[in-house]
Amino acid sequence: VQLQASGGGLVQAGGSLRLSCAASGRTFSSYSVGWFRQAPGKEREFVAYISWIGGSTYYADSVKGRFTISRDNAKNTVYLQMSNLKPGDTAVYYCAAGTVRVATPNPKSFHSWGQGTQVTVSS
Repeated sequence: VQLQASGGGLVQAGGSLRLSCAASGRTFSSYSVGWFRQAPGKEREFVAYISWIGGSTYYADSVKGRFTISRDNAKNTVYLQMSNLKPGDTAVYYCAAGTVRVATPNPKSFHSWGQGTQVTVSS
């Protein structure tokens, strides 16, 4: 499966953005999807996970209550709705797909990665 992330941009603190991860391939619904982010000089970190049928979600503590992950398998798309954004959320955001069947923050569990979309939150 090939992934393309979009929807990033520049937003003020407290604002919102919705990221999209569009996938190619007829079997997208059989993949779980994770969102990760990487800030300059920092390691890639887990943000959110959604299971292959969307029944299970999992969030990093840093975004819990502010971010919501969802998917529309009919559109081959996973979304990350981000609200109450903070300057610390500034990073390149990546979506990734894998056949993992349990929620995991481990990037090694995902084998297909999109190219990333930049999110910048100004104070």
